Amino acid sequence: MGTIVISTLFFKLFGMDSWRWLAIMWALVPAFNIYNFATCPIVPIVEEGQGMGIRQLGKRPLFWVSICLMVCAGASELAMAQWASAYAEAALGLSKALGDLLGPCMFAVTMGISRIIYGKYGEKINLTGFMLGSGALCVICYLMASLSSSPVIGLVGCILCGFSVGIMWPGTISISSKKFPTGGTAMFALLAMAGDLGGSVGPAIVGRVTQYAGDDIRAGMGVGLIFPIVLIAMLIIMSKATERHD
Repeated sequence: MGTIVISTLFFKLFGMDSWRWLAIMWALVPAFNIYNFATCPIVPIVEEGQGMGIRQLGKRPLFWVSICLMVCAGASELAMAQWASAYAEAALGLSKALGDLLGPCMFAVTMGISRIIYGKYGEKINLTGFMLGSGALCVICYLMASLSSSPVIGLVGCILCGFSVGIMWPGTISISSKKFPTGGTAMFALLAMAGDLGGSVGPAIVGRVTQYAGDDIRAGMGVGLIFPIVLIAMLIIMSKATERHD
């Protein structure tokens, strides 16, 4: 949210032609993190030599379910987040600045609220149930954005989608950690890669469908609906497998 607000103010003050200076400014953040990572002590996830390798993880069917969950989590989140601004501009006829503030900025706010709620009351909430409810809400949000004839309702769907996807990425990591307590670095690396894959493929699919539909962004959002639906299916499979194991 801070990135969006600061970037919007920068462009308002200095114009879009100054985008190179904005890129240099934001490059200072990872540059500072070089120092953070170099000096911050990192506790090993599992003891050396006891973590599962990639081959061991690949032999576990439930791990592939976790991979699918991460792909769908990344796609559900980024497909909406990256197109929310364009949706606000196209559906409501807003300027770029207002589109950013009402689209991805409010998306980030509601996503943060979702994570705060679970962080505060997580011990009292069933994670799988919370993620299933979030997936169902995400489906509704995509339907609002793709089918509603009211641009306001569509924008509300974009904003609420942030709340629905807030728990998907961290929730999948938490579930996977419980299923594979010795997964170690390999597991988290593969999950992160799967999430990034979904985060790149999801927006690309929405954009391509939007282009083929004559720049109809609602059509793109309609195709994006598949990601939360598959996520719900994977959660059900994971839950059923856990019940059988128990």
